[in-house]
Amino acid sequence: MVESSVSGSWIHGWMQFHSKTTPFASHKTLFGFLWVAALASVMVWQRNAISGYLVLGGVSVPMLRPVVFDLREFGGVGDGVTLNTEAFERAIDAISKLGKEGGAQLNVPPGRWLTAPFNLTSHMTLFLAQDSVILAIQDEKYWPLMPALPSYGYGREHIGPRYSSLIHGQNLRDVVITGHNGTINGQGQTWWTKYRQKLLNHTRGPLVQILWSSNIVISNITLRDSPFWTLHPYDCKNVTIKNVTILAPVSHAPNTDGIDPDSCEDMLIEDCFISVGDDAIAIKSGWDQYGITYGRPSRNIVIRNLVVRSNVSAGISIGSEMSGGVSNVLVENILVWESKRAMRIKTAPGRGGYVRQIAFRNLIFKNVRVGIVIKTDYNQHPDSGYDPRALPVLRDISFTTIRGKGVRVPVRIQGSEHIPVKNVTFQDMKVGITYKKKHIFQCAFVQGQVIGTIFPAPCENFDQYNEQGQLVKHAASKNVTDIDYEI
Repeated sequence: MVESSVSGSWIHGWMQFHSKTTPFASHKTLFGFLWVAALASVMVWQRNAISGYLVLGGVSVPMLRPVVFDLREFGGVGDGVTLNTEAFERAIDAISKLGKEGGAQLNVPPGRWLTAPFNLTSHMTLFLAQDSVILAIQDEKYWPLMPALPSYGYGREHIGPRYSSLIHGQNLRDVVITGHNGTINGQGQTWWTKYRQKLLNHTRGPLVQILWSSNIVISNITLRDSPFWTLHPYDCKNVTIKNVTILAPVSHAPNTDGIDPDSCEDMLIEDCFISVGDDAIAIKSGWDQYGITYGRPSRNIVIRNLVVRSNVSAGISIGSEMSGGVSNVLVENILVWESKRAMRIKTAPGRGGYVRQIAFRNLIFKNVRVGIVIKTDYNQHPDSGYDPRALPVLRDISFTTIRGKGVRVPVRIQGSEHIPVKNVTFQDMKVGITYKKKHIFQCAFVQGQVIGTIFPAPCENFDQYNEQGQLVKHAASKNVTDIDYEI
């Protein structure tokens, strides 16, 4: 498991001096100490500055840019009517020429900045001031078409090309999108309506999509009303998403996932609020034969300190497109409220790949229909070319310290004869239920263990151990089918 990066303050301790116990005999001594400390700090700073990044506690964070631009310098007009695409393009072109000098920051001041999609460049910071809104134009004729992603082989909703994202980047290094909680608004309402009415010939575009890139930081902004998936890092490394608010209507806003890490490696998502019309977070790695061939897993991902809501899907999902594999994921300190499902892993025959070494801990469910779901028959496929014999592997999944109230079905694990779910662990679970019926802990073709006493009582597929790790009861059956979809 990759170690988590930043938690709270950058500085973990403070030196406290009391006037009666000051360790310095004179002001000159104090001044000399401070001078030496300052010199040492500069030396440490220079030693830790690597390729434009400052390394703090083993984590690289972007340093300040040497040049700052204002969008208005390039003809930007923030009246909500003027189209600013060319202003963004001129500004980003200017930044692209400054990469060797450390790049530049583009400030988007208060206002409503209407634009069509535009591309980012390396070594840039896009900074949204308080009360600034980057506003997507709604007419799809302004949205360029792009090839299908190689691990999907399909636009995702339609055969052929797909619409670009509003803010797009490919093959980038050292990119920051941040601000004083400014907003990127996709104005997705028109897209959602056309999708429901089957008036679109191509897959809708995400709000922000970064592909084949590294050293990406997205923080302190609001993303809202995306036409499709909201934030989609694809085949990226070293990505941090922190203090981001993501909003879309919880109904009638189809496929507006919050954050979809897709074939990504070394990623941190923390301190976010997400309320959307599909999965709040969905970890992916490609779809059926295309994902198997592309072969890029999602791995080393930490998701923590989130409040999420998904009225139609799940708070945190893995899959269903997981054909490149998903491993080494930690999900902790999550509140899921007013949602259909809380934690979900979904796959199907034909996916191939694996989901393994997944740890969930410190979860709270409030008014959730199903708390924990593992599903192996989620049969959506890009085309008929998939191999139904490509069976995913699900194993080594743990759930520790789970609390909740108002949960109808706390656990539903639906393995199958061909896709059994192996080595699942439950420990320290107490979930208040709303439905007085047997079999609210539901199992099919799952094997694992329960440590200590949990509520509700587990199904008989699990070996039961006491808190000291001593076996109390062997599993009665490992292949009992006990799924009741009526509750």
